[in-house]
Amino acid sequence: MKRHSPSLILALLLLVADQLTKLLIVRSIPLYESSRVIPGFFDLTHIRNRGAIFGFLNQSDSELIRFGLLAASLFALVFILVYFFRTPPTEKSLKLALTLILAGATGNMADRIIKGYVVDFLDFYASGWHFPSFNVADSCITCGAALLLFVFFFRKG
Repeated sequence: MKRHSPSLILALLLLVADQLTKLLIVRSIPLYESSRVIPGFFDLTHIRNRGAIFGFLNQSDSELIRFGLLAASLFALVFILVYFFRTPPTEKSLKLALTLILAGATGNMADRIIKGYVVDFLDFYASGWHFPSFNVADSCITCGAALLLFVFFFRKG
């Protein structure tokens, strides 16, 4: 366990950052309202996402879909945890990728279990193009997955 401590500390710090930013948004911006940060490009917008990452399946009211998303998230989290603890600290890039995914998955899973939805708030758009709102946990998962793919495709041996 001790050999995984730096990664676990980073995962905990990212989890805390995720939960704190969501709490700040909930307390400072009313639901479905926005606060302009960079006009024409970036707002902080308080959204409740009952779907998956980047709002996928958000419009569904199906309890079966919500249960399926929760079950899939739990399965993925267990898989990442097993892989995380089996990965030696010497595999720094792989360990970092798994740490990011672990932190993000834990943050969004906590929201789904406690609230029944995930708070999204990072809202980017430009010239008629609008990226789905997301949060710190989604960013961790996306960056971790990208790094994981990079490691798998470009790792020696």
